[in-house]
Amino acid sequence: MSIFDPENDVDVVIVGGGLAGLCALNAALEVGARATLIEKTSSLGGSTVLSSGLMAFADTDEQLHEGIEDSSQKFRTDLVVTGLGQNDPALLDVFENEQYSTYLWLKKVGVSFGQPHGGSGQSVPRSHPVDTWNLVTDLARRAREFGGQIEVGVSASQLLTSAGRVIGVTTSCVRGEEKIRAGAVVLTSGGFSRNEELLAKVAPAMAPALRAGGDGNTGDGFLMARAIGAGQADMAFVKGTFGIFPFRSAAEAGTGILVVYKGAIAVNGFGYRFIDESLPYKVLGDACLAQPASLAYQIFDEQVMGESESSVPIYDFRRRLDAGQIRQSETLEELAVELGIDESNLLETVNSYNHAIENGETDAFDRTTLCGGVGKPVALTKPPFYGYPSTTVVLATYCGVTVDRASRVTDDRGDAIPGLYAAGEVTGGFHGNGYVTGSSLGKSAVFGRIAGDRAAQFARSDQ
Repeated sequence: MSIFDPENDVDVVIVGGGLAGLCALNAALEVGARATLIEKTSSLGGSTVLSSGLMAFADTDEQLHEGIEDSSQKFRTDLVVTGLGQNDPALLDVFENEQYSTYLWLKKVGVSFGQPHGGSGQSVPRSHPVDTWNLVTDLARRAREFGGQIEVGVSASQLLTSAGRVIGVTTSCVRGEEKIRAGAVVLTSGGFSRNEELLAKVAPAMAPALRAGGDGNTGDGFLMARAIGAGQADMAFVKGTFGIFPFRSAAEAGTGILVVYKGAIAVNGFGYRFIDESLPYKVLGDACLAQPASLAYQIFDEQVMGESESSVPIYDFRRRLDAGQIRQSETLEELAVELGIDESNLLETVNSYNHAIENGETDAFDRTTLCGGVGKPVALTKPPFYGYPSTTVVLATYCGVTVDRASRVTDDRGDAIPGLYAAGEVTGGFHGNGYVTGSSLGKSAVFGRIAGDRAAQFARSDQ
């Protein structure tokens, strides 16, 4: 696809094959645009297929079925509270207005949502489980049926510009370097959790944390956009996620588990609690990094183990037990020995926690819910007892280039860069200084649709 070959020009080229990119591709095709998606790795999915598979939407059929009262306005409030008011109000306006229609659009595509769960920063349960592989496969199949072109193993290295507007990208693949000319470019290339140099500059406090996320998340789109003057947002808010298994293991994959959101407590290597476990898992992640060796243990009993759900990766406790990552003992004293924690300290910590719950008192860290505003803490009294070693992992960066309400990339002055759009993790401004469970996938779908649609309209209006 040479820039010098008009027969290979397209209306829209999309850089990145995760959820945001596939939504953008479908949206562009729906309005009749000629659209191509390129993905630099050998397969589609990116961080989407490595995520917890939870999509946050409000006022859904699944919530109604469970008797959960929710609204777009309530969701927005949770985003602001969790983001400490650092969110871009314009982006929240768009999300509030478009999240429900995007949910319906995904259902029309064939996406099946499971029973809503509570999550970090949520005042009511609105995390809808989805099969991320099926989600990606369905969107890719639909795009191909509408005539969309998808190429894997093709990376983008530079944005092409002319007369102040973006006109395409320079790419590399097995055929060598090529140029794709397009009426508009949509960046959906993810964050930079795999770029150690960039992480060290932006988030040096994350040095002790583990690394995860898609293999292609090296900040390509962010760096290309910055090179032509794109603004940036939320760079100071890069945080890790609590709950990943800290020891290298073939059994480790994905996002770890959050037993604390089903009733576990978190203790450090001395056996002491160090935080209210119901707080957002980015806050838990920072607190864990501050503990000796950046290590914590999620301690729970058989009652909490009974909350394990195989359909939700972060709540699939039994799989981690089968993999040998969770230790099991009949008594807390034996569990402490298994984990290398001081026996008397752990016993005192659990007994104090249980006493507060059983007597209706406030515990040492003022915990009142399981997570967000959902659920009530339970006393940990039913053997066997379990311990899951946990640390913090950088799964995603949740910051990036600035965009406006139409998903147009803006420069440092706030002016749109003609022909350049972005959606998903490559963008900043939406989350602010915190993260609500499921909002990353939800945001990717909402703004991916908008970016694809607006890019297509811009490209075709210029013909």
